Amino acid sequence: MNQPYDERDSIDEPCYVISIAARMVGMHAQTLRQYERVGLVEPQRSRGNIRLYSRADVARLRQVQRLISDLGVNLAGVEVILRMGERMQQMESEMARLRDEVQRLQAKP
Repeated sequence: MNQPYDERDSIDEPCYVISIAARMVGMHAQTLRQYERVGLVEPQRSRGNIRLYSRADVARLRQVQRLISDLGVNLAGVEVILRMGERMQQMESEMARLRDEVQRLQAKP
């Protein structure tokens, strides 16, 4: 039986070609290629080697755009900020896991 479509399940689903992704974020496709070269975004590739962007990639591009346009951060700074954010998320997940483990151990008789 097919399950109903749920948008939340598809955030990482590659579905936008570069021209559509560029239009969605108001950038030129060449800018997206540059961001890929410097490692700010990693679109997946189709069998024909076409870049495919997910909703998560588009959100990341918007974040990059805000950092550059609104805050005046350069590309190197954007990379540092994004990596720090990713590391913070990893640490928060680890802390939650450790808290759960502590609670589990304290609950044992």
